[in-house]
Formats: sequence, structure tokens, C-alpha cells
Amino acid sequence: MTSHRIDASLDTAIDVLTAEREPVLRVDDGDTVTVRTLSAAGYTERQASPGADAPTLVDPRRGHCLVGPIAVTGARPGQVLAVRFDALVPDDWGYTGSGGVDTELNRALGLADPTSRGPLLWDVDAAAGVARNQLGLGVRTAPFLGVVGLPPEPTGEHSTIPPRPVGGGNIDCRELVAGATLYLPVTVPDALLSVGDGHAAQGDGEVSGTAVECGMTTTMTLSLLDDVPVAGIHADTPAGRITFGFDADLNAATTTALDRMVDWIAGSYGISRAEALAMASVAVSMRVTQVANRTWGVHALLPHDAILGPDAA
Repeated sequence: MTSHRIDASLDTAIDVLTAEREPVLRVDDGDTVTVRTLSAAGYTERQASPGADAPTLVDPRRGHCLVGPIAVTGARPGQVLAVRFDALVPDDWGYTGSGGVDTELNRALGLADPTSRGPLLWDVDAAAGVARNQLGLGVRTAPFLGVVGLPPEPTGEHSTIPPRPVGGGNIDCRELVAGATLYLPVTVPDALLSVGDGHAAQGDGEVSGTAVECGMTTTMTLSLLDDVPVAGIHADTPAGRITFGFDADLNAATTTALDRMVDWIAGSYGISRAEALAMASVAVSMRVTQVANRTWGVHALLPHDAILGPDAA
């Protein structure tokens, strides 16, 4: 097993998901990679004031400023790429935007007018686990990457903005913190993973469209699996097991996430799907992962201690 290091630069940054670009790094099954990414916007320095422009690494930029693709030698469709997040350390500054963009949600909230913007700038203390903004308000940090994805197909350049049931991408799940493993079905030879969009903190939903956006230093271990307990994109996190659904229809996204969690419970405990659904009804939480990315994200969360075995007290 080998450890690698790669940083965001003009040679390694990418703003689409594609299998047609040469890998910026090649690793073997089981290798560990430390990746230094910039914020989603690719800012190379702090904004001087809330809402101010700052230099970006990629200009113009079509999507999130990511690092990739990273090739995993021998990966092939039919396998699953396990991405274990060993450590995630945010940079010491970040930003959150809100309002001022003409979207359906902002119109409903009365915040579509550009004068209604409410951007925040944050100082992030990774050691203390706290971020504090210019209003004097703070939040506890729980760092993760918003975008972890593979090209959805072998040809073309694909937007980083919507999460996809094939390849993943802009999942924006706040539970993918250090200690979590995300399972992505391999879509193209060598997997070709791209990552970025660091978040120092985020609530379920990412309701303004942004989190505490920041640069991130991520250490992750990449492994290939032939068999996994459930189909599709899923995760094992400190909070519990997670299955995902992504769709333009919220009901469809919810159904997919729940259907796969029912399969996971049924397989884990040797019970029928009907019995598993009943267990899910009392043990699983359905959460809106994000509302910001043109496609609804929903995840089903089963805490590790939610279902007790026959011998448990």
C-alpha cells in the first residue's frame, strides 16, 4: 500500500466530471491519497468583505473546482469503489452565500432580488472545531467533501452540479465525515475519481445553496470491492448506515433511498422485505440531503445501535 499527495493547481484542477481527461494521479487498490482542494469556487485567497470577488484558480469556471481525475488501476464497471475518509481538515477561512439569485426557492422565500443577499465570511478553527462569522455567530464544524464522484459515462464532459444515481458527484451529505466510507459503483475503467467542494459545516438540506465553503485537506483510502450488501450509492458512517436517492422528483428520490435501506435491513437480519420495512418505520430516519443542486437528494439513515439483536438488553 502506498501513500500519495496531490494539491490543487492548474494541472490538477477540473470543473467537470469526465473520463476523457488524462488522470492527474494513478493509484493502486488500497492506496491512501491526501488531496488538498480549494473551495467550490476555487478561491485562491480570502474574500476581503462579504460578497466580494476574489481571485479563482480556474476562470471562467463551469462547475465546482475539483481535483482529478484520480485513476484506480484495474477498476472496472461491476466493481464498487470504497472511499474511506481517514481525515478531513478545513482551511482556516470560508464563506456562505444566500439569496440574491432567481430560483424557485428564493422566490418563495422573498429572497430572489440581488439586494437581498446575505453572505457570511467565516474564520475556521479546525483544532477547536468551531467556525465563527462576521456577525459574531458560530457553529460547530463537521468537515466533509460535497463532491465525490466518477464520470457517469465513458464519453463527454458532465456537470458537477447535480448529484447522480450513477457516479455520485455533488452528494452534499453532511454525514460523510472522517471515519465514513462512501461506496460508489464503478462507472468507467480505472474509476477516475474527482473530489472537492469542502464544507466545514452544513445542515441537512444545504438550504441556501452553500455550506461553510472552504478549502480542505482530505486523506482517503481507495479500495475496490466485488461484492457489497446493497445496490447503488451508499455509505457506512459514524452516524450509521446510509442509502441515497437522487431524482428531480422528491418522491422518487425518497423511494429509492428507502428501497435500498429495506434491502440492507432484510439482508443484514435475514428477514423479509415487508418485515424490514416495518423495522425501517421505527428505526430509520429519512432526510433531505440537499435542495440546492437541481436534483433532490434524499438519504435514509439507520443508526448503528437502532436495531437490537435478540440477546440485547
